[in-house]
Amino acid sequence: MKKTYLLYLMALTFFAACKKDNISGNNGNDQRKVDTLQGAITADRTLDGNKNYFLKGQVFVKGNAKLTIPAGVTVFVQKNDAPAEKSVLVITRGAKLFINGTAAKPVVFTSASASPAPGDWGAIVLLGKAPTNTGTGNAMGLTASDDTKYGGSDPADNSGTITYLRLEYTGGINPPAEDEWKVDKVSGLVMASVGSGTKIDNVMVKYSNDDSFQFVGGTVNATHLLSYNCGDDDFDFDLGYQGYLQFLLGYRTHASSQAVRANGFESYNDEVPTSNTPLTRPVVSNMTIIGPQGIDATKTNINMGVYMRKGTRLAIRNSIIAEYSEGAFMTCPRTRPVILADDDAEFRSNLVQSDTAARTFAWDQGAVIAVPDPEMTIFQTNSTNKNTVLNTDADFKLKTMYAADAPDLTLADGSPAASGADFTGADFSNGFFTKIMYRGAFGTSNWAAQSAWVDWK
Repeated sequence: MKKTYLLYLMALTFFAACKKDNISGNNGNDQRKVDTLQGAITADRTLDGNKNYFLKGQVFVKGNAKLTIPAGVTVFVQKNDAPAEKSVLVITRGAKLFINGTAAKPVVFTSASASPAPGDWGAIVLLGKAPTNTGTGNAMGLTASDDTKYGGSDPADNSGTITYLRLEYTGGINPPAEDEWKVDKVSGLVMASVGSGTKIDNVMVKYSNDDSFQFVGGTVNATHLLSYNCGDDDFDFDLGYQGYLQFLLGYRTHASSQAVRANGFESYNDEVPTSNTPLTRPVVSNMTIIGPQGIDATKTNINMGVYMRKGTRLAIRNSIIAEYSEGAFMTCPRTRPVILADDDAEFRSNLVQSDTAARTFAWDQGAVIAVPDPEMTIFQTNSTNKNTVLNTDADFKLKTMYAADAPDLTLADGSPAASGADFTGADFSNGFFTKIMYRGAFGTSNWAAQSAWVDWK
């Protein structure tokens, strides 16, 4: 990862901050004081928009307190090597986080290290009272206590509002490789039992050592989520998550850092698995999932664009999935019958690409990870599902799918993604989704262009 000279200066300042708070620093534009966030926040607190902050260790907002972070604040997070000591910001059940960034002045959480790297710190963890299909749980990787519990019976629970946030170098609290299948890891932005009263929009996670966005149960809805070069899954869903999502981008230029495999979008019902309710069922429109350029078996640890596992349901429409070495869409034996039966699960009106059309739709048969699935291919490309299989990235006619500085995934003239979106039915006509003609996360306007908020470097 590239570090800038200004970040280096700021990191040097923070080493002094460990000894003394309220010192002068440089946020890239203005000279600012630096305060330390540490321990428990038990009363409402609004950070000073004219300062930056040093988050030291594990910080818990608790006792129904509210933490508000104004636009333009940078939070530099202490790097600790031991996983049990990784820094995190945890919003406990009943507490709230308000991140009030703007496109021009986002809120940024990044590593305080002079040489930042994936896994320097843990995550922002939101713990709510919305249902899961396994009852209450404790956020994995954190010492179990009342402050790490999630779950409840309030689907409309409110954990606050997050807008224009960027998280960098997260994912330090992970299970070992052999436990990669644990469902409630702590990485990137974690939303465990977060309810629909919570508002989340315009969040970028870059260089996470594990997942970027984790949805563990709950009913939270979100738009404009951007995952860049994470170590594992861009978007991960477990334990009964049921919510609505639109305008998602998962983008990679290199292979995964994890030992097992990484997917653009992965979901399962629970770890056993069971048919416990609520069934995991993300409802998604206008997602773009792009893997490392060029389908190549040497792209180690890269798996599927979308992998639906262990009895999960799903509703994915109007999306683009490309450049994943094992294919675009794969199901496991627990999920495949659900898809073929059209049992409250659908994958419809999407544009998908793989090395060959036969490999685009696959079936996980255990030891053999991805087996081409002719029956699924016929089903998914029929006149009802209307998924279109393309053989090369040029067929999408996106402006610059890969570029040295930043991709531009808006639509060029003649793009097949410019039309064909389908918002019929109760799932997609409920008032949440913006009804548009194009498929994928972008039309002609590039909301993920290089900016103060979106940083492709």
